[in-house]
Amino acid sequence: MTGSPAATGTPTDSARAGGFGPRPRKTLITLVSELPGQIAALIHAEIEAFKSEMAGKAKNIGVGIGLFVVAGVFAFLAVIVFVALAVIALALVLPLWLATLIVAVALLLIAAILVLIGVNRVKAGTRADPDGLAASIRRDADAIKGVGDYEH
Repeated sequence: MTGSPAATGTPTDSARAGGFGPRPRKTLITLVSELPGQIAALIHAEIEAFKSEMAGKAKNIGVGIGLFVVAGVFAFLAVIVFVALAVIALALVLPLWLATLIVAVALLLIAAILVLIGVNRVKAGTRADPDGLAASIRRDADAIKGVGDYEH
């Protein structure tokens, strides 16, 4: 029993495998064999980043289009009010037309404000993001080439 690992105090192979010993260095063959998996994981991560970025842009575009639709409804209501104004102005030349004109102008102002907000949201949804997907792909390509700053 004096020659057994327990008696001498040296760790056994099972103790090293359990994480108690120094971590063995990987061979070149092991590193090369892991490369396809790492590339696949990188591509998968880039696709997920692309999906996330496109979802955010689609949301902004959707909100912008929704605001355009609401602005169109207000503009349509303004046309109806202007038609009512013409009828009232021709039928009764009274101050009632002035009240109708004020309402119509207010509806058109609301429509104009919604259009401006909608344009802003669509621009925000279609604007290029300098720190987005394209920059990430460039950094990954530079890392594969071995140029530029990248984490090891």
